[in-house]
Amino acid sequence: MATRKRPRQPPGSGADVHPRDRSPTPASLKRIVAASLIGTTIEWYDFFLYGSAAALVFNKLFFPGSDPLVGTLLSFLTYAVGFAARPLGALVFGHYGDRIGRKKLLVLSLLLMGGATFAIGLLPTHATIGTAAPVLLTVLRLVQGFALGGEWGGAVLLVSEHGDARRRGFWASWPQTGAPAGQLLATGVLSLLTAVLSDAAFGSWGWRIPFLLSGVLVVVGLWIRLSVDESPVFKQALAQAEARKVDRAAEAEKLPLVAVLRHHWRDVLVAMGARMAENISYYVITAFILVYATTSAGVSKQTALNAVLIASAVHFAVIPAWGALSDRIGRRPVYVVGAVGVGLWMFPFFSLIDTGGFGNLILAVTVGLVLHGAMYAPQAAFFSEMFATRMRYSGASIGAQFASVAAGAPAPLIATALLADYGSSTPIALYVIAAAVLTVVAVAAAEETRHRDLADVAPPADADRPTDAPAADARTI
Repeated sequence: MATRKRPRQPPGSGADVHPRDRSPTPASLKRIVAASLIGTTIEWYDFFLYGSAAALVFNKLFFPGSDPLVGTLLSFLTYAVGFAARPLGALVFGHYGDRIGRKKLLVLSLLLMGGATFAIGLLPTHATIGTAAPVLLTVLRLVQGFALGGEWGGAVLLVSEHGDARRRGFWASWPQTGAPAGQLLATGVLSLLTAVLSDAAFGSWGWRIPFLLSGVLVVVGLWIRLSVDESPVFKQALAQAEARKVDRAAEAEKLPLVAVLRHHWRDVLVAMGARMAENISYYVITAFILVYATTSAGVSKQTALNAVLIASAVHFAVIPAWGALSDRIGRRPVYVVGAVGVGLWMFPFFSLIDTGGFGNLILAVTVGLVLHGAMYAPQAAFFSEMFATRMRYSGASIGAQFASVAAGAPAPLIATALLADYGSSTPIALYVIAAAVLTVVAVAAAEETRHRDLADVAPPADADRPTDAPAADARTI
């Protein structure tokens, strides 16, 4: 799009300096990456801790009296409730994040998530307060989901909008490592506790420790997150939006959600499709495996947790490498490699677990997560590059989190139900393969975005602008 005449800027706004000319120093960029990473690690720790506890103890503590597999299904149902709240979090946090900035909303999301997780650690069980226990657990899970729905978009945008286009895939992939880091931390704490405590002690009080630990982690996360600056790309766009209001006699700015659905609805659908294989495969590999390995393969809880622990460490290490590769060859090729790879790996994945061997279990989970990383690593930059600045938080969050309702939310539930109905891993493998096919189709329909300058990304023409209205600056919409 040709560069158009810029609107008049408020004095002293700094909006006349283009964000690409105000690149952060390496030290400040690393601080920004650290702030995003520590926050996402804590939030994913909280979220995954619930998933692991749902597979291991919540079925007995909050849904007693049921068949063990039915109790696990009910436990995973409350787990899925957290995903149901994520789209609402995406809408609310996306709206205000596009209006007032990324940083403020990231602080709020961390407080909400940490507070809910700490409260779960204090929650009475069914044996103490009866049916009120699972109700309260569900409410707190909803708060977790709401917070996480707003966290992801803000964290990846804060890094994406500070960096440069040449290495955006690499830098933006670091907040993505918060997922395996959180998984690593959650699984590691649970693994340590199950190793040193008896089953009775862990079921009685030991399971509360990792939830209460979240309170300490949140304090650390807030201290780091409050020290960073707002995205320069966002500040530039906000200043120019205010200037346009003056030039257009205070013409009302469209709500970010309305603008996203008008200008970027195709990108939202692409993002949702791209998330299917990534989300489903991840929760089958990391959450459902704790059910499958212990019930069908005869593996102990400790062994299954240790396998996920080791694989998560490898997952953490390969995500930046995949992100860097997406800077060299593009987001789409790397993403497709991951989707195809995960689909092809599902039958070997379950076959290796069925052997019951610890080495085979590690291999199954590690290869699965390495292939998952090829989708997850470029996702942050890929989704960020799809949307214009003043609707980017909303667009990226909506595309990512609405997909989670259909993908990650029911994945452990569907996998557990398929196992209960068929007694075989084959339907579960086919379920993941179908998701992989959908993701390949979605990514193939997308445009390559790796060369885009985020300050230049704009809606596809000002289709709804009155013909006599001043043209908007293409670089800051």
